[in-house]
Amino acid sequence: MKKAIIIGATSGIGRGVAEALIEQGWQVAITGRRIAALEQIQTKYGAERVLIAQMDVRSPESSAILARLLNQLGTPDLFLYSAGIGWQNRDLVPETELSMVATNCEGMVRLVDEIFNHVKQEARAGRLTPKQRVHIAVITSVAGTTGMGSAPAYSATKKMQSTYISALCQLARMEHVPVRFSDIRPGFVATEILNPNKHYPMTMSCEKAVGHILRGLSRHRRVIIFDWRFKLLVLFWKLIPRPIWERITFIKN
Repeated sequence: MKKAIIIGATSGIGRGVAEALIEQGWQVAITGRRIAALEQIQTKYGAERVLIAQMDVRSPESSAILARLLNQLGTPDLFLYSAGIGWQNRDLVPETELSMVATNCEGMVRLVDEIFNHVKQEARAGRLTPKQRVHIAVITSVAGTTGMGSAPAYSATKKMQSTYISALCQLARMEHVPVRFSDIRPGFVATEILNPNKHYPMTMSCEKAVGHILRGLSRHRRVIIFDWRFKLLVLFWKLIPRPIWERITFIKN
């Protein structure tokens, strides 16, 4: 039975991936701040298939919680960091900006480092099979392609996540740690993170997004962008010179 740990599985993409994996026969450990939502998933699928732990990724205690899950579940085949928040913040309210940094950056670094070091220790202790590699995936965003004026912290934290993953890929080779990484970059997905009072172009259903993610993970893709429309959009963004981009004022989302 394959095993996965999903950080941030109470709703949205994290919950969708968790339920899809469970239905495929995986054993899954899920975390989130809302214990009632976690218990709902566990009740639906059974305690033997679903381990739960209440966790706030902004708290230093989250590392210890993850360590306990690893002791219960064992080394997973997949670790998915799906916890994340994002808002537009043109008024630069400090609490809003810093809360995104704490969740998207500090929380991710804390927990991805925990699983990375766990795999490193298990490999050096000889407790992994020679061909075993742990798949570490992080939900970032196409918003990390460049700085978005209406959402400075969100776009910056997503860029940081992608850069951190790239650095860890190199570190894993340097330290001979048996892990692989996926940087999952959705566009607009119909989840709680979107403001219901705003219109978002090319919005995708959560179910469709989960399907794209599962296919990308099964193929061990390093970067997963979906669908083709956002692939073209990202390519176009990258072609815009920085001085021109910084003068564009009509982009609202």
